[in-house]
Parts: sequence; C-alpha cells; structure tokens
Amino acid sequence: MPILNQFKTLVIDEFEDEKFHLPPHTHTYYEIIYIKKGSGVHHLNNNLLPYKSGDLFVISPEDEHYFDIKKSTRFFYIKFTDNYFNSKQNLTCDEFLIHTPESFMRDKTLKETVLKLDDPCKTILKNTIENIAAYNCKTDVSTSPIVFYQILSIFGLIKETMRSQNLIVKGNSIDNEQITSYIHQNIYNPKLVQIKVIASHFNIAETYFSAYFKRTFTISYRDYIHNLRTTLIEKRIHNNQLPIKQIAYEFGFTDESHLSNYFKKRKNMKPTDFKKT
Repeated sequence: MPILNQFKTLVIDEFEDEKFHLPPHTHTYYEIIYIKKGSGVHHLNNNLLPYKSGDLFVISPEDEHYFDIKKSTRFFYIKFTDNYFNSKQNLTCDEFLIHTPESFMRDKTLKETVLKLDDPCKTILKNTIENIAAYNCKTDVSTSPIVFYQILSIFGLIKETMRSQNLIVKGNSIDNEQITSYIHQNIYNPKLVQIKVIASHFNIAETYFSAYFKRTFTISYRDYIHNLRTTLIEKRIHNNQLPIKQIAYEFGFTDESHLSNYFKKRKNMKPTDFKKT
C-alpha cells in the first residue's frame, strides 16, 4: 500500500478486501475512509461501528482501528499528513485556520457514531470521491488545488451531517502548552518522560508523537529532554548549594558516576570540573 512521507503529503488509495489485510493498528498520518461497497463492523478504538456502502470514517493518528469484513468491501482512502493542510493555508477559509481539519478529525464524537448522511449529501459525497479518484492519475496529486477543495468539501459534508444529527463536537486537540508543562514538571523522573509514557498520558500514538513533537517544536523530543535536563543540572551546579551526589539523586540517576558520564557526554567535562569554572 502507498506510504506517506515528508515528500508525499497526500496519497489516494483504493482496494477491495474479503478479509481485512491488517491487524488492529495506528498511523502517523490521517485517513478519510469511504466505503464504496460492502458491509461489516469497523472496530474504532473501543467502539463497534456497523458499516455499509456509502459510509464515511475519519481516522487520526491517536486512533486504533481495523475492519471486520462481513461482505467483500471496497475501500477508498484519502491519507494525508499535517503538512498537507499547513502548506495550503493561503487556500483555506478562516474557519479552518482556527479549527484545523486535523483537530476536527480527533473529535471523539466521530469515533462513536456512524454519520447518517441524507440523500443529497450521499450523492455529493459519492460524486466528490469519484472526482478525487479521477484526478488521482496526476503525478503529484498533493499539490492540486482542485483535490484540496474536494477534500475540504468532505469536511463540510461531515459538519452539516453532525448538525442535522444534533451531534456536539467534543474536541480532542493536542495542547502543546500542556505537553511542555508536563515535561518540565516530570523532568526529574526519567520514567515519566519516556516517549511511551508521555504519549500515553496525552492519548497520542507513540509512533506519531516523536514526529509531531519535532514538527511542532523544531527539535527532536530526545534532544529537548537532554537539553532541558542538562540546563537544569548546570544551574544546580552553578548555584553551588547541593553536592553532586544529591543532584544525581534529584534527577533520577543511579549514582554520582552515572550523572558524571551523562554530563560529560553533553558538555565535554565532568560536573566537578564545571563546578570549578
């Protein structure tokens, strides 16, 4: 199946399965999934959502899902990364600049309910999917304004359907300030700032967290942690109020030697030498 990367921000894919070819899984990207034909049950997080021809699902990186196919199903996938919409802000209406499609796709309501599109919306959705499929012969569909607006129209259909079903947007966006606050509060406990722990704490897929963090903060998560920890250790040493052994204990190192090796690797000198300078 086509794979997304930093050079390919949008991929259109269509295939038919009698038995879904993947186990329960997560992604590092977003998916809009349209059911062209077939039926079964969509296992989405902890929800069982019966599906049939014409149904639509949105999947964000935090979601785990797979399809239990009852009747041979033809899937139409629209896969994209964060960069797809970020690179086209000049084409996006003000509403989507404030509430991005990515944050909208994380809405919990969309994981708990099968949308019931009325007949006009069903027809528009089907035609939109066919338009995108027809244009997919282009060499780089990700740069096409035509496809971009077609995808935006799908979000319009989803919003209109949610309003008609009186579905309330619960929201589930990532709060970057809370992430940095969590890191600064728990930097003294190495276990709590492990990627798998912080990703789980914020309900973000572990495979997605590192890529998201680097894209958002322009530094890798590992480097951010090392830089913060080293800076704080430097301040402790500079203040000259605590012995090295106690600083090691405060930051979760096994002993003074462990801290010394860690510090030397990043500052090219031992804590005791740094203390003298």
